[in-house]
Amino acid sequence: MAYPCRPSYPASFLVALLALPLMAAASAAAPEPAPAIETKSMDHRGLTVMPLPLPVSGPESLAFDRRGGGPYTGVSDGRVLRWRGPRLGWTVFAYNYRHKSVGMCAAKKKLMVPENVCGRPLGLQFHHKTGDLYVADAYLGLLRVPARGGLAEVVATEAGGVPFNFLNGLDVDQNTGDVYFTDSSTSYPRSEYLLVVALGDETGRLLRYNPRTRRVAVLHDNLSYPNGVAVAADGSHVVVSHTALSKLRRYWVRGPRAGENETFAELPGYPDNVRSDGRGGYWVALSHGPNDAIGAAVDAAPTMAVRVGRGGAVEEALDGLSFATVSEVGKRNGTLWVGSVDTPYAGELSPR
Repeated sequence: MAYPCRPSYPASFLVALLALPLMAAASAAAPEPAPAIETKSMDHRGLTVMPLPLPVSGPESLAFDRRGGGPYTGVSDGRVLRWRGPRLGWTVFAYNYRHKSVGMCAAKKKLMVPENVCGRPLGLQFHHKTGDLYVADAYLGLLRVPARGGLAEVVATEAGGVPFNFLNGLDVDQNTGDVYFTDSSTSYPRSEYLLVVALGDETGRLLRYNPRTRRVAVLHDNLSYPNGVAVAADGSHVVVSHTALSKLRRYWVRGPRAGENETFAELPGYPDNVRSDGRGGYWVALSHGPNDAIGAAVDAAPTMAVRVGRGGAVEEALDGLSFATVSEVGKRNGTLWVGSVDTPYAGELSPR
């Protein structure tokens, strides 16, 4: 099914890549000066907004197929859409079993329904060798969509005898095909995500699905709000955002350090999805946090994402308007792609 584009409206992702002043730890005598960061700017006139079809919203995560097609994204009615360019707009790439079995989830209804009824796809990523798309659906479990699209297969709904409760971030090891994903809380579903933060819930899990054995392993449990996940290029570790802690942690999954974990980066906000920057570092989407470590003025545009270098230092910041939420930022062929769990559009920001 093709969804026609809605008329264009003013872009909400008015952003600039700015230098992020890093705050050095203070000594007893005097604070050390923050290291200088090269200022980089990006003209907001290079922004393309890709409006979603009514009434859906929330392109929370973005993925590209092995030919570079897309982006693909999961939206609020439980489907996965593919961007086909300005003329065709978004088309339906995948759907789940509830779109066939539950009347209100049928495409022709075009209703706004509770997401726990029709599903809510969040993190997603392709395994480029097979063309399969893996999707973490917050309510339905881990899904696999064949390269041709269509009906998503539910490949797992539990791990270690504990049902999935709030699947969230996801990435694929392109060398092995293993799928790493997070179950943000075994106590509270996505609809109650604020309680995960407010009550300090520590029942989250980091999981790995092996497509050869079709089994899920629990790598770590009792975690504080694990959210986005990104696999290192060599597959030795994964980086996970912990939303309530405002941190990235690195979990070693292969090699002599397998099973170990450590803090990788402290962040100036609540982190969401994590994507590789192609240079050993990561782009991390942020919600507004209590500790504004960038030292910006009160009326300045909030930091919506940061790029963390391979050593864990924040090296760049992406600023935007206060009413625009960002759940994912990724870079591909020199272009920044922006997703949001709340907005009725995704964004493409090209350098000018």
